Amino acid sequence: MGGSQAFNLCSPGSPPRWGQCQARPGGARPVSPPLPAGAGRDRGGLRRAGKPPVARGMAARNPGTKLELGWISKVYVNQPAVVRHAEQIQKWRTVKGNWQAAWLLKAVTCIDLTTLSGDDTPSNVHRMCFKAKHPIREDLLKAMDMHDKGITVAAVCVYPARVTDAVNSLKAAGCNIPVASVAAGFPSGQTPLETKLAEIKLAVQYGAREIDIVISRSLVLSGQWESLYEEIRQCREACGEAHMKTILATGELGSLANVYKASMIAMMAGSDFIKTSTGKEVENATLPVGVVMMRAIKEFYWQTGSKVGFKPAGGIRTAKEAITWLMLVKDELGVEWLKPELFRLGASSLLEDIEKQIFHHVTGSYALQHDLAMA
Repeated sequence: MGGSQAFNLCSPGSPPRWGQCQARPGGARPVSPPLPAGAGRDRGGLRRAGKPPVARGMAARNPGTKLELGWISKVYVNQPAVVRHAEQIQKWRTVKGNWQAAWLLKAVTCIDLTTLSGDDTPSNVHRMCFKAKHPIREDLLKAMDMHDKGITVAAVCVYPARVTDAVNSLKAAGCNIPVASVAAGFPSGQTPLETKLAEIKLAVQYGAREIDIVISRSLVLSGQWESLYEEIRQCREACGEAHMKTILATGELGSLANVYKASMIAMMAGSDFIKTSTGKEVENATLPVGVVMMRAIKEFYWQTGSKVGFKPAGGIRTAKEAITWLMLVKDELGVEWLKPELFRLGASSLLEDIEKQIFHHVTGSYALQHDLAMA
């Protein structure tokens, strides 16, 4: 990170040193354990990713922890520094040629291909599922010798009412791509908890293997952390065997400090992923928010040994933006997170631009409208 003082979690007035500023029951002690070999600190006192410790016996799911408010009680985020760091990220040199094509194919495998429109029908869900199995034209993949690598998107994401359509379409196509369903009062979260839990259970009953819940933003804005933890915990329980992604709706949380706190609470409550946005807010996935959420994921991993996934969603439309997010994940969390099990891109139109860029890479010319009819 070039020594950028991007993120200091300290109480106001404390020295900007990571791990020296969190109050815990029984007295203050450092947040972070001793650094393993290969790790270090940059000039801003931030933990470098280095090589994280090997998690011994870690389950595939995040089991969560008991609520520990000491982890977030004195959190302070240096917002100007985070914003400056995000501006530096946007200036990173872009990859070209075969390297760009490889990054783009990696991005494809991490996409949650999404349709969340009021006019969704079985036919357009079926079309999306076909595209999910064949995200890039077969001849383009053959030209790159990637046609036999099983490249598909990570999942398809729909409303609960369309889950059965998606499950049947994917089954008919002979592929095992999981169906994700938004639930729990998506997108506003302004739904009674009982209704949220019932919606989650129905989506799972219909065949969803992943559930994208959305939190009640009012609980964050009013500092009701115990209530937020309990709500997410109950949603996690309602998911059963389905993996749960928790949407924070970061554009409506008021501050980056609240983003960090909500991230930690969501992970304590057992979220398998934390996700930036519903895609329906005025402000969706932004790089400063991504930095803060990934720092929370890293800290949670250091504390518990549980790896939690990250999903930026909303407003990611270009291949260049997708590569930037992939590079940021690599820089903040390491290559271990660059796989569908731990990183997703929530997008509805991103795949079109990626396929256009791959078309240009293979043919040397720009695609006309009829060249990518399924985009």
